[in-house]
Amino acid sequence: MNDQITQERKPHAVFISFPAQGHVGPMMILAKLLHRRGFHITFVNTEFNHQRLINSRGPDSVKGLPDFRFETIPDGLPLPADLNATQDIPSLFHSIRNYMMLPFLNLIKKLNNKSNLSSFSSDDKIPPVTCIVSDGVISFPLKVGKELGIPVVLFWTASACGLMGYLSFPQLVQRGLVPLKDESYLTNGYLDTKVDWLPGMKDIRFRDLPSFVRTMDQSNIMFDFFVGELAGIKEATALILNTFDTLEMDVLDGLKSDQLSLLPLFSVGPIHQLLHHNDKIIAETMKNNPGLKTTMMSIGSSLWKEETECLKWLDSKKPNSVVYVNFGSITVMTTQQLIEFAWGLANSKHDFLWVVRADIVKGDTATLPVEFVEETKDRGLLASWCPQEDVLKHPSIGVFLTHSGWNSTIESITGGVPVICWPFFAEQQTNCRYSCVHWGIGMEIDNNVKRDEVEKLVREMMRGEKGKEMKNRAVEWKKKAEDAISLGGSSFNSLSDIVNELLQIDSHKQGSVQKAVK
Repeated sequence: MNDQITQERKPHAVFISFPAQGHVGPMMILAKLLHRRGFHITFVNTEFNHQRLINSRGPDSVKGLPDFRFETIPDGLPLPADLNATQDIPSLFHSIRNYMMLPFLNLIKKLNNKSNLSSFSSDDKIPPVTCIVSDGVISFPLKVGKELGIPVVLFWTASACGLMGYLSFPQLVQRGLVPLKDESYLTNGYLDTKVDWLPGMKDIRFRDLPSFVRTMDQSNIMFDFFVGELAGIKEATALILNTFDTLEMDVLDGLKSDQLSLLPLFSVGPIHQLLHHNDKIIAETMKNNPGLKTTMMSIGSSLWKEETECLKWLDSKKPNSVVYVNFGSITVMTTQQLIEFAWGLANSKHDFLWVVRADIVKGDTATLPVEFVEETKDRGLLASWCPQEDVLKHPSIGVFLTHSGWNSTIESITGGVPVICWPFFAEQQTNCRYSCVHWGIGMEIDNNVKRDEVEKLVREMMRGEKGKEMKNRAVEWKKKAEDAISLGGSSFNSLSDIVNELLQIDSHKQGSVQKAVK
């Protein structure tokens, strides 16, 4: 009976993520952190991504625990030809806006109705939903929370500088910078226009803002989506960011003083490191319950099957001798660009680990030249996906050739690894600018990639004086990240503050939530 009462009184957080790998991962980590602080968790995936998790990690990955459960909602999209590929982003934007709210609303109602049914056994009994933790890039959970009287906390999984860039979109329109007059503006120097009015951001050009600003039509879904979805951000109970104070202090201060002055902000990054730190807290509990340990280990977020054999290959390499190449889960390129990267790596004469997704070439299968494969067979390893966090921590990695997605950027920082940036879209351009100019850990490849430039930058980063300087700075940032997640650090304390705030909210909402859904 006591166990049942404890379970019923647990705060219950429902997590809902933007349905893409770069978002699901950090959302899952935050869910685990709250679970370890005593929350009942319901993690909501789209049906498509739920099946991808099963495909990549096996059915145990979504079995969950009595107090960490998985639910699904449809995304309203037809199944793609490749069931293991990232869905089309504009189509996802449209579906999120027009389809996913009602299924999510009905799910919350179902969960609360289930919590009120006394016929369920104690094992099936769940507490009422007391808060929603939503991806910061989607707004429909805010509307659901408002309708049902449930507080909503937003988790911005990307960088603070990226968020400031997106929040500037309406001002860009007001100032006449968007939309572009015609395509000539992409090549006539317009992209180098200085944007010096964003609070807390310096040395930013128009080209460094999230790439969706490069549009001739402000109603374009890729631009208009962020204008609409972020319009209600101030209605959230709080905003959590996957960054740490010393890394983006000026931007965080800018957000707090300007755009989001009335919204409580909490920085908990690097969140994957914070999770590892909290692992120590539950180590003793798991010693006496190996079944729990097995179950917790099975709960993961990779939508691709990870090839762990690459770690053994890295073990055979000297420290700082390997170039790691991964352009993330969404980046696509032309066949010619793929070939230019390949020969640039080959000509650098350095060992490399290269993640080449089957769908990385837009509209075609990724095929590398036979001559390239033959020439590099003794010093190159190709993989379709890998455990990136473990790779970036490996001592053999000397530099990371990356698309500058935020997860990749902050994982490179915590690994003390400098970067060569080739941003693809969204706020990757902003992350690239900060890596190269503000944090001093990277160099950028021109968008129209050429093998000679790839070779030159790899050689410089691996053996040149600039490369050594950037390696030293990366190690310095690694130490600052470790300080942030350690006991008494800014991110460690922020997590405790979030838990306390949610517990206070939950204590006031326990009774009212059930009334709201009747």
